[in-house]
Amino acid sequence: MRLIVAFLRLVRLPNLIFMALTQLLFQFCIYYPLYRGHVPDSDLLRFILLLFASLFIAAAGYIINDYFDINIDEVNKPKKMVVDKLIHRRWAIAWHFMLSGGGIILTVLAVPFFQKWYLILANVLCVVLLWFYSTNFKKSLLTGNIVISLLTAWTILVIFFSKLDLASAFTGEHYRFFRLAILYAGFAFIISLVREAIKDMEDMPGDARYGCRTMPIVWGTNVTKVYVAVWLVVLIAVLLILQVYVMQFKWWLGIAYSIPAIIFPLLIILFKLKKSQSTDHFHRLSILTKLVMLTGILSMAFFYYYL
Repeated sequence: MRLIVAFLRLVRLPNLIFMALTQLLFQFCIYYPLYRGHVPDSDLLRFILLLFASLFIAAAGYIINDYFDINIDEVNKPKKMVVDKLIHRRWAIAWHFMLSGGGIILTVLAVPFFQKWYLILANVLCVVLLWFYSTNFKKSLLTGNIVISLLTAWTILVIFFSKLDLASAFTGEHYRFFRLAILYAGFAFIISLVREAIKDMEDMPGDARYGCRTMPIVWGTNVTKVYVAVWLVVLIAVLLILQVYVMQFKWWLGIAYSIPAIIFPLLIILFKLKKSQSTDHFHRLSILTKLVMLTGILSMAFFYYYL
């Protein structure tokens, strides 16, 4: 039982549940309402396979990250370490390869190989990026943050591209589906950029000790705070414009949810950012940012009634 709990900690079970919830909401609250009566019979099985493919690849990414981060984690979060304390490194790397391979196999089973070969290639690229993120990218200025943010956005885009042929995905016939996919993928990308930069400030002690060149180490925390603040202002501005835009459709319930559950917490993060100095301060901001990611994704539920 202890090993099972350790393994679930290693693969970040709450994060995997969050990812599954994101794809489930996109499938059932956006795709299904938009294409009622036109959903292929095989769609549900293909979606389930692709969902588990995403979860396997993500879990493998978390494992390899901890595998290469043992020294840094001993400084930043010694009480949360699993690899080499509860699970041997040999087993960790074995699970990484098994889950990565399983994710690719499930992707091949989920999509027609010749019609959607690019999705299989994209998920292979995700596996490769997660490996190099753990070994190189996360220690480099901005590179790791951008990679993780792109992979977070891909959680939504992989479902979008699995539904449509590449040639027709951007046509007027599917324009509403495309706009909603870009809206939520864009939200996921920006909020991930914000959270990764906050986590970099939180992890400075261990990162600095082992030669990482993250933004707060290279440019300092003040410049990093400005960077985070700019993205927060952009995100808040876009969300406020969206609230004004949807007023014409009288989506009052969605607006009543978005302002207190998404926009207001973003404003709190923005104002608390300036005064944050310690690791604990940045840790609390990171948790709050993750909560906003959740409330933002949960807003998909409203489209089940609006579309």
